[in-house]
Amino acid sequence: MNTFDTETKEHTKTMAGNRNRVAALVAAAAVAGGGAGAGAVALTHGGGSSHTAAGTSAGSSTSPTVSNVSSTTLTIGQVARASLRSVVEIDSTSGAGQQSPFGQGSSTAEGSGWVYDTKGDIVTNQHVVDGASSVTVKFDDGSSYKGTIVGTDVSTDLAVVHVDAPASKLVPLQLGDSSSAQIGDTVVAIGNPFGLDGTVTSGIVSATNREISAPDETPIEGAIQTDAAINHGNSGGPLLNLAGRVIGVTSQIQSDSGGNEGVGFAIPVNTVRTIADELIASGRAQHALLGISPGNAANGARVESVEAGSAASDAGLKVGDVITAVNGSPVASPMQLRAIIAAHRPGDKVTLTVRRSGSTLTLHATLGSRS
Repeated sequence: MNTFDTETKEHTKTMAGNRNRVAALVAAAAVAGGGAGAGAVALTHGGGSSHTAAGTSAGSSTSPTVSNVSSTTLTIGQVARASLRSVVEIDSTSGAGQQSPFGQGSSTAEGSGWVYDTKGDIVTNQHVVDGASSVTVKFDDGSSYKGTIVGTDVSTDLAVVHVDAPASKLVPLQLGDSSSAQIGDTVVAIGNPFGLDGTVTSGIVSATNREISAPDETPIEGAIQTDAAINHGNSGGPLLNLAGRVIGVTSQIQSDSGGNEGVGFAIPVNTVRTIADELIASGRAQHALLGISPGNAANGARVESVEAGSAASDAGLKVGDVITAVNGSPVASPMQLRAIIAAHRPGDKVTLTVRRSGSTLTLHATLGSRS
């Protein structure tokens, strides 16, 4: 089985100042289409580690909106220069005062993040701040501010951290539309690999609609695969297109060595926006639940099990049914079904087209919550 370690490297710091470097495990799950034997590594460094609308301009007081592909194509250098001040280093400390094999100490990790709005909200990965007792946000000019965790969502590996920083430093990145990303598109990754602040790398979109695993092993659909060099410390950083807009959050690599081998993955920004807005609004994210385990079937997703008391159970779904469409949108695979359900909210009503014993049925379900 392929395994996914975090792109985080952690250090254990003792009172004597000794450091022990450890890789933090995120999950054990295969990436769709991934090669056998390679490990997926999340991108933090120890020791220090969707929608469519006009993009907001720098200094807007609202959260960023999403833009379609811009008619303006920038150079990699132009994208980097315009974006660097909006990308931050995130240092998280956990376990202060706890006993380690080397004495009294704490564990720290470095990751990346980026300015989401002018109110001081910063987007990063959940595994960057997981278990943190304190968070520090460092800007491109070297200034640092104490961060407060607004909310985290382990099922999408996303988190929002808030800083009280001067307005001049809070320049939000604009959001693109991850569904418009095409294989071969040039992309730019910015982050802090191995603690090297403001590192810029570039590559192409190698594949779209990959499935990766969150730290709790929940599938994350629609991930963007890229060959842009990303390493430990890049976790939470932006993946940008040549319009200078974020299309994903760099989160994992697939690697035999634990280092960059040209197979990296970014959580799609269409997912990021939804989750970030929910975390900012309430501190938590909600996820729609149908209540089945889907399996492969010809032209659909086969119902392998039905959770008692779930939306699926109430709708009359049975083991062996094959779901072929949701609200008229064809379902060709379990991954596609999960993506469709993930795009809904708890309480949404959906119409399921189901194949059962040679007949076609129409069932209606009110989605539950797996928050």
